[in-house]
Amino acid sequence: MNPLENSKIEYKSLKKVTGKTADFNSLAETCVCFANAQGGEIIVGIEDEHSEPPKDQKIDASILNKTLSRLRDLTDAVGIMNPEIINHVNGGEYFKIIIYPTTRTIATTSSGKVFIRVTDKCIPVSGEELTNLAAEKNAFQWELVSIGKIKLEDADMHQVIYFIGEIQQSKFVSDFIKEKSNEEILEFYQLINQDGYLTNLGVVWLGKANQRARLSYPITVQYIVYNELEEKIRKKNWHFHIHNPKELLIEIEKEAIELNYSTEISSGLFRKQLRNYPKEVIRELLINAIAHKRYTISGDIFIEVYPDKMQITNPGGLPLGITAENILHERHRRNPHLIQTLHDLGLMEGEGSGYDLIYEKLVREIKPLPVIESTINKTSVSVYSGVVDKEALEILDYVSQHYQLSQKEYIVLGLVASEKKILSTQLSYKLQLTTEDRLRSWLGTLLEKSILTSRGIKKGTEYLLNPALFSQSKLNIAPTLKTIDKEQLKHLIIEYLKYNGERSKQDIHKHIQDVEINDIQKCLYVLTDESVLIPLGGRKNRTYKLAKKK
Repeated sequence: MNPLENSKIEYKSLKKVTGKTADFNSLAETCVCFANAQGGEIIVGIEDEHSEPPKDQKIDASILNKTLSRLRDLTDAVGIMNPEIINHVNGGEYFKIIIYPTTRTIATTSSGKVFIRVTDKCIPVSGEELTNLAAEKNAFQWELVSIGKIKLEDADMHQVIYFIGEIQQSKFVSDFIKEKSNEEILEFYQLINQDGYLTNLGVVWLGKANQRARLSYPITVQYIVYNELEEKIRKKNWHFHIHNPKELLIEIEKEAIELNYSTEISSGLFRKQLRNYPKEVIRELLINAIAHKRYTISGDIFIEVYPDKMQITNPGGLPLGITAENILHERHRRNPHLIQTLHDLGLMEGEGSGYDLIYEKLVREIKPLPVIESTINKTSVSVYSGVVDKEALEILDYVSQHYQLSQKEYIVLGLVASEKKILSTQLSYKLQLTTEDRLRSWLGTLLEKSILTSRGIKKGTEYLLNPALFSQSKLNIAPTLKTIDKEQLKHLIIEYLKYNGERSKQDIHKHIQDVEINDIQKCLYVLTDESVLIPLGGRKNRTYKLAKKK
């Protein structure tokens, strides 16, 4: 895989289209992937792990023609632009194939297979997902459609001037774009088409209230607060279409006062206010709901606040290829031009979903990770106010004052601090990682800086806070048996059975509660294998007693 690959570009070796190594079928699948997403480019002639072609590489026009002919034979409903041979500055040659997105139909291979591009991967689509893909097709094109034939001069000119001013002052926008004329800027962000009419996206940002109201499914929001009995005690609606996305976001943050509540906790000699929901988390979730809403189906964005959690629900399931189990890493744009404007206005990360930021802010305050539920019609994200572990919070405060850590390292440290001890498999699961190599990149320098220590090997590796480091911190950390060494735990079990006689695993756990019952079970297995303990009874009612010494 080439590190330069992303959702709209793929690199292939020249061997893919020449000689015995040619594999036009896989190349056709890549074409289908791009066509079913938002289009893309295939660069042929650059090897994996390289950013340029071999210096002496020359490409014959016959290779180009054969590639184009084979791809057209092996695909259906895929728009392929005639490829061109490009001379690299190093003297080598490669060629580029541009794939257009399909607007109405689903692209397939000639054998009937369907794929879609998600980040830098081709994901197969089948069964019920085909219905979802058909719905996504309309969602992809919604932004660019101009239905009302609204001329730019008929838009809200205050909004036009304000939008252009915000873009020209944004630190996220290049000078090349800022130097364009006003109309060129609006065309660049797809707010007007070549005929000067507002697109649907243009109406969302620049339209008057009555123009927004005529959109099929404009942004509408319901804010509901519940008490302990789940009775509605406050409700606020935004159904009047008077706000563009940025104004709506600011209005919600101002009106949703319950999201700003905080709890006072003691920290040494001082007391500090800790928000129930970090401000950055609320902003990211609200922006995500607006940015990833499916604007081709009916439904409001719901913000529901309960005594112990807040839940944001928006119309439309997660995009194809994105699940609750991979959302931290996968990237996919449903409304790419809306996301681009939100990014360039400094309101969100452009390519990502912001879940890495959400994870960081939650674990730094030792709060539970978000719970994500998705169906074909809606996506809900719940964030819990959580019970703060003051000791773990002090540990993170101490580390942040004495060490410079990356976002990934803070997320790992927060998870370990809240759990006291965690298996590598459990940590990988929480971080949605599939390989040990990827976990190492998240651990970063935490082991090198002796902030964390590890014990065990392979899947049995455990990570825990380094007691030597925190003994110097004067944090007055209370001892816990969660981090007890296996040998010490074995001796503790032996001592318990010595004074209490025959007992079950559950009895032992009741008297050594801090220790996870799985750790007790492992020690019981080892002690049994070592003939230190004798197991009695069946699996369900098994008890253990000390073996008599010979």
